[in-house]
Amino acid sequence: SSYFYFTRHGQTIWNVENKICGATDIALTELGHKQAIELGECIKMENIHIDEILYSPLIRAADTAKHISETAGRMEIRLKEQNFGRYESTPRDGREFAAAKMNFVDDFDGGETMLHLSQRIYNLIDDIRNDNSDKIYLLVAHNGISRIVESYFRNMSNDEFSGFGIKNCELKKYLKIKMLRKCVEGVCKGVTIYGL
Repeated sequence: SSYFYFTRHGQTIWNVENKICGATDIALTELGHKQAIELGECIKMENIHIDEILYSPLIRAADTAKHISETAGRMEIRLKEQNFGRYESTPRDGREFAAAKMNFVDDFDGGETMLHLSQRIYNLIDDIRNDNSDKIYLLVAHNGISRIVESYFRNMSNDEFSGFGIKNCELKKYLKIKMLRKCVEGVCKGVTIYGL
């Protein structure tokens, strides 16, 4: 297909508490459910065409996908958030974690390296780009996954990569053409379009 959309799941309690969720299966808060419902309504109001939703197996992303659309969704294991090993449930802004994120081949004592994560996400994006059906996909995943998706489309320094993130239920559109940015009013404001 010529483009796809990406969004991060709705808010979780660990987002509120500034904890690293990673591969830990944390549910949405009441606000998180509302954010996902509003994103689904915005997609309909803006006539954003989506053929299929691919979502992470973690409940926060799966529930977000189900709020966006009751149909045409399937779980995609490659969208599961990175396992941050010993940093799961620790503060997101911890100094030790910030330093560890700069080491792309560190598995955080039993987690997943940044390079392994990149491989599975890059392979997924390649599969989407090579899909001859011209389906338009919406990927519903996580902040760590958004960082990898972003790095597929543009060069980033290690600091930019490490610091990159998107808001809960922020919608991005990635194209195969030159980079563009677009903002829309309401819940969908901040829709960003990137391309190759």
